[in-house]
Amino acid sequence: MAWVRAWRAGLVPFDELADEIAGDEEHLVADAPGTWTDVPLGQALPAFAKLHPDEIRLVLPAPGDPRGLPGPGELTGAALLAGEALVTPSFGVVPELRRHTSGSGVEFETVLWRFYPVPAYKPTFQLGAAEAEVELTTALTEATTRLTRLDVAQWRPELAGALQALRRPESTATLPPGFDPRSRRLFARASILDQVLALAEHNAPGGAVNGYEAQQRDAALRPLTSACRQALVAACNAPLHA
Repeated sequence: MAWVRAWRAGLVPFDELADEIAGDEEHLVADAPGTWTDVPLGQALPAFAKLHPDEIRLVLPAPGDPRGLPGPGELTGAALLAGEALVTPSFGVVPELRRHTSGSGVEFETVLWRFYPVPAYKPTFQLGAAEAEVELTTALTEATTRLTRLDVAQWRPELAGALQALRRPESTATLPPGFDPRSRRLFARASILDQVLALAEHNAPGGAVNGYEAQQRDAALRPLTSACRQALVAACNAPLHA
């Protein structure tokens, strides 16, 4: 939802907003203010019209790490389950991925964004892009060192290669206008790393990794996963510039 922040900053026209967010996917919204049924994404976006860009915050929570969420309640429970939420002073929005099968057997997905009230909003401290970049670099170095000791290249060569590739600068054309070069670089790097970590969740083909090795691999990647989440949050919530 970095595009919503850019729109509220006057850097992106409203007419382009829904298409930029959804891309080729179908996005619907449930329980949006002033609606009584699921509506297309574009019809729900005016709910953000009175908000300042800095009041719109991405949150990427995980079990044991609910940073950025209000206290216990429906919003917090849904956000922890989804691993993602958009939080404002008056409401939160959580995505839900729905899978469907057409009558002809074709499978497709729909993203449903559900609105939740925010019972008690309290601004929370978060890392800036500079600090998050340092933490991500440190975590990546440490994880790579630990995985090298585990000889990860023998049983997960694509993971080892992907981690090494992350040391090279990546494209910065991944956020809407208004984000500075550091935030763009951080977002691009963390986005690719997020895909690498998703790959690492699967065991190596043919059982080349045993239970102990899998535990050691997960322990090596856990701090990196946390740093990656915080990097994405820091990049998307960074101050915007005209």
